[in-house]
Amino acid sequence: MARYTGPVCKLCRREGEKLFLKGERCFSPKCAIERRNYPPGPHGRASQWRRSRESDFGKQLRAKQKARRVYGVLERQFRRYYREAIKSRGLTGLTMLQLLESRLDNVIYRMGFASSRAQARQLVAHGHFVVNGRRTDVPSMLIKEGDVIEVREGSRGNVYFKELPDFAKGQTPPEWVERDIKKLSGGIKRMPERQEIDANLNEQLIVEFYSR
Repeated sequence: MARYTGPVCKLCRREGEKLFLKGERCFSPKCAIERRNYPPGPHGRASQWRRSRESDFGKQLRAKQKARRVYGVLERQFRRYYREAIKSRGLTGLTMLQLLESRLDNVIYRMGFASSRAQARQLVAHGHFVVNGRRTDVPSMLIKEGDVIEVREGSRGNVYFKELPDFAKGQTPPEWVERDIKKLSGGIKRMPERQEIDANLNEQLIVEFYSR
């Protein structure tokens, strides 16, 4: 299971905006964007002026990198989602985002059972969830309408899951997601519409990048 293991705050600084990769820390004064809102590296401050002069390729690349980092997906897997979207009917960009949104780790995050996608990925990798009654440790598993995600019975005694109902009450899931806080379960009602997916992602630029 390949994943990025470096400092995630650098990713936000490289994109020049909060990607909310560290949960609650992103809303605190400790957020790297609040303290050092310029690209990482020895020439970070000096490179700020270049953003306004970015080429079309540069804009496409940044749109692709931002989406990858938001969902915690490496290049090979991200390209695979794009190829899968091409084969499907409908808008390629929207279909690709829907595939990313239907990942198990993302759905758990959207349900409010984790403060970030990275945390949701870790919970899944440690085997704390079952899908349709079967234990899984694959964060990239694609969830379909009607699939039931539940906290594994053996994990419910864990301190984190004992406190989860109180945490989840403060998290509002999107309309396309359903959850039962008492049963620590949920799933998806339907695929999300474009307006229900993060607006700061530009799927058209991503399609243009891979269509070169």
